[in-house]
Amino acid sequence: MNDAPPAIRVERIEALRPTDLHDLCVITDDSIKAGGGFGWLKPPPRHVLEAYWRGVLMIPERTLFVGWLDGAIAGSCQVHRPPDNNQAQKSACNLTTHFVVPWARGYGLSGQLLRSAEQYAKDAGFRVINLDVRATQETALEHYRNHGYIRFGRHPYYARVDGRDVEGYYFYKPLVDTDGEPDA
Repeated sequence: MNDAPPAIRVERIEALRPTDLHDLCVITDDSIKAGGGFGWLKPPPRHVLEAYWRGVLMIPERTLFVGWLDGAIAGSCQVHRPPDNNQAQKSACNLTTHFVVPWARGYGLSGQLLRSAEQYAKDAGFRVINLDVRATQETALEHYRNHGYIRFGRHPYYARVDGRDVEGYYFYKPLVDTDGEPDA
C-alpha cells in the first residue's frame, strides 16, 4: 500500500503535444459537466474544445499553466495580460479559466496553479491580479478568499443559467505591498 501524497506539477505551456490537447479537452468536458466555468454550460463538440485550447496559445496576451496530478493533466489556468494599447491598466492582469477536474480536487493542485500564476504575474511586473466568478461556484469563491483575494464587486446579471440570472463576483489580489515592493 502506497500512502505517499500524489505528485503535483505545474508548468507554463507554450506548445501542446497531441496527448496534452486530448487530455485538456477531456478534463474541460468533465469540469463543465460538473458545473465548472469557462462560460460554457454544457460541453461543446470536441473540435470546438480543440480549437479553443489551440487558440489560447495563439493569443500573445495569454499565458497558459497546466497542472498534473500523478502524471495526468488535471487542471489549468491562464494569466491574461492587458493589450499594449491599454496603458492605463498595464499594472493589472487577470486570472481566467482556473479549474481542476473533479477527480483531482482536494490534493492542492488548484492552489499550486494559483501560486504559479501569481508568481508569473509578479515576475512580469504586475501589481495586482483580478478575477471574476459566478456566485454558484461556492468552492471557488472560498478558495479565492482563502488565498487572499478580496471581493470588490457584485454583478446581479453576471450569467444566465437554466433560464435564471446568476450573480457574479469580482476579486483582486495585490501582488505588491503598500510600499510598491513585491510581496514576500
